[in-house]
Amino acid sequence: MEKKRKGLSAWQLTLMALGSVIGGSFFLGSSVAIHAAGPSILLSYILAGGLVYLILYALSEMTVANPTTGSFSTFAARELGEGTGFVVGWLYWTGTVLSMSSEATAISILIREWFPNVSIGLLGSSIIIGVTLLNLLGADKIGKLAGGLSGIKIFAIIFFIITAIVLILGVLPGISAIGVGELRTEPIMPGGIKGIAGSMLLVIFAYAGFEIIGLAATEAENPRDTIPKAIRYTVFSLVGLYILYAAVLLPLIPTATLNENISPMVASLERWGIGWAGRAINIVLISAILSAMLACIFGLGRMIRSLCDEGHAPNVLRDKSDVPNRGILFSGFAMLVGLGFGLLFPRVYLVLITTGGFALIFTYAVIMASHIRFRKRNGCPPAGICQMRGYPYTSWIALISMIIVLVSMPFIPGQGVGLVAGIVMVVLYASIYYVMRLSTRSKALNTPRKGNLIMTKQPNLLTEFSEEMNLKEKSTQYPRKSQLKKDNYDMFEEEEREREHYDG
Repeated sequence: MEKKRKGLSAWQLTLMALGSVIGGSFFLGSSVAIHAAGPSILLSYILAGGLVYLILYALSEMTVANPTTGSFSTFAARELGEGTGFVVGWLYWTGTVLSMSSEATAISILIREWFPNVSIGLLGSSIIIGVTLLNLLGADKIGKLAGGLSGIKIFAIIFFIITAIVLILGVLPGISAIGVGELRTEPIMPGGIKGIAGSMLLVIFAYAGFEIIGLAATEAENPRDTIPKAIRYTVFSLVGLYILYAAVLLPLIPTATLNENISPMVASLERWGIGWAGRAINIVLISAILSAMLACIFGLGRMIRSLCDEGHAPNVLRDKSDVPNRGILFSGFAMLVGLGFGLLFPRVYLVLITTGGFALIFTYAVIMASHIRFRKRNGCPPAGICQMRGYPYTSWIALISMIIVLVSMPFIPGQGVGLVAGIVMVVLYASIYYVMRLSTRSKALNTPRKGNLIMTKQPNLLTEFSEEMNLKEKSTQYPRKSQLKKDNYDMFEEEEREREHYDG
């Protein structure tokens, strides 16, 4: 009897999503967002959380109706055309590879504080190779490992929130209450609407990675029930943690003093005499980045498998085993190349990272466009599982918001070049798809001939057309024969009636 493969549970998917989301972009990148928006960063986290809610539930509707390894790439191909599926699949893969290359660099810098004589290139390469090989163990083991690492960083965020509350309220003996602290003198919106718009991009980056739930759908245990549960757990966990984190951070430190070189948690706790926080947060940050890389490579392997199934990737990457080994190894190799480019050309590295951010936001916009088309064509998904409340208005709000976030990229220093590079990448992948399509048509119409026979190993457009014509010819013959029999029978009846008339 064949042993049934155990799928991922809702909590394993949730922890994997949290592992993919809460990485270096949250622990370090949130400094830039808070600096830009000031106390109004709370509004940014709430708005971004609402958008994540809409995107995830749109993805859930399509995923529950048809769980597939390609998730949003497959949905885009089905609803918006093969070209869109090709572009968004490869763009997402490229963006995630670039983002994870930057995470490997960040974790190498942190480890070098303990091993200063080891080069960043060697450390980063070792980390990428190690995380890639771990992903070959399979979904169940990776789910448990990523879940354990996610638990560490979630515990660290909760510990920071509790510590900050103790400082604010002064509930322990010997600790005077800070109260509202720095909020007394902080302007609510120091950067105005422009500051909020610019911070939204970075805040959404902090939420980025939740789409791993869709890519892991085929690995889930009973996707119909597991996927919606995992999405609910993920949305409320993320939004709740982020809002609480920002709310307790603001009284502790002036937002104008924050920068990308230090974690806001470390800076705020050190400011109030908790000096050991820096060392502890560094350990947590390492586990956070490792869990993000584990989850992302897991998703990238499934994306490559989907692209192969759709005929959008080289056959050499096709893998029939349960674990997409070739897709995982190829993605790990691409990360090593991205790491190398970043180390050799530091100026190019900023372009690579901001392009990765563009790719993620562009993917979310395509998810919403696919969902709008999906609902127009099918109405509610099978069995009436309609999770997107307020459709079509909520879907259009999310789509337009993603477009606004992309247009707002130049508001953040260094992000404008990412917008241009991202658009160039979209055009590049669209051109590649167009050339591939022309090449396929050309091969189909110019197949080598020998005499009157078409020498082909696989059916092409001409053979399919010929078979269809033969079927039509056969289908038209049989009705004619039946009609002839009917005419002969009518003539026989007429002769019998005339004979009876004369006999009478």
